[in-house]
Amino acid sequence: MNDDVRNIVLGVVAAGISAAIGWVARTYLWKRKLRRKQAFFGLPDNSESLLVVNRGAGGPEFAVMRYDVFALLELAALIKDCNAHAQILPHDTARQGFGERTEFCVGGPASNRRMAAHLSSLLPGVRVNVDAEPGPDRGSFQVGSERYRVENGKEEYALLARLTAERSQNTRPVFLFCGQTSITNQAATRYLARNQERLARKYGTGSFVLLLKVINSQAYGPDVVELVEDVTRAAQTPPPAAPAPRAGHRAS
Repeated sequence: MNDDVRNIVLGVVAAGISAAIGWVARTYLWKRKLRRKQAFFGLPDNSESLLVVNRGAGGPEFAVMRYDVFALLELAALIKDCNAHAQILPHDTARQGFGERTEFCVGGPASNRRMAAHLSSLLPGVRVNVDAEPGPDRGSFQVGSERYRVENGKEEYALLARLTAERSQNTRPVFLFCGQTSITNQAATRYLARNQERLARKYGTGSFVLLLKVINSQAYGPDVVELVEDVTRAAQTPPPAAPAPRAGHRAS
């Protein structure tokens, strides 16, 4: 074997070794990224999850608002990327606790009983105005002492939360997408899809509650979303109890 042939053979071998090392490194990084994503969403390989949505107002049949359907598609893609499976349930049939399966709950408490239950038990510092009568506070959020009113099509708000049961290491999280309108539900799911890696780095597998503002949805749809602030502490803190009536005085 002359020098030229030897150099060619050595070059081919070196290229093969480099390609193999590159493939191994890429596979390792891809798997590590996948495991982090699965841990954040609580979705190991072949696990089951729940997509809980509100019914439409058109009757007893299982109908979902258009933007809520888009929100489900966003979430279904995330679940598929984690090699997991999803079951869709109407809000009034999801009569079970949480923690055994990851849950994605979409819709405000006015049309989603499951969301109303989650807010009451998990986020006692959040109040959502569900009055049917028109008024300036209709649909508004109150988080702690701050109130956030809705301006349809201009400024609307949504809560995005990842919550787990306390003192439990193996419980699956519940994700809440609670918007003032259906388009803000989709905006919250899209924000999660776009920022999942950053959120996972910041919060790990812990709980968080974010207040989002959707800007000019009548022109931009669910795409222009601003993070107002992290309201985890205020949302999880029960409001102060009303003072008991003084002796000798009747409560009005």
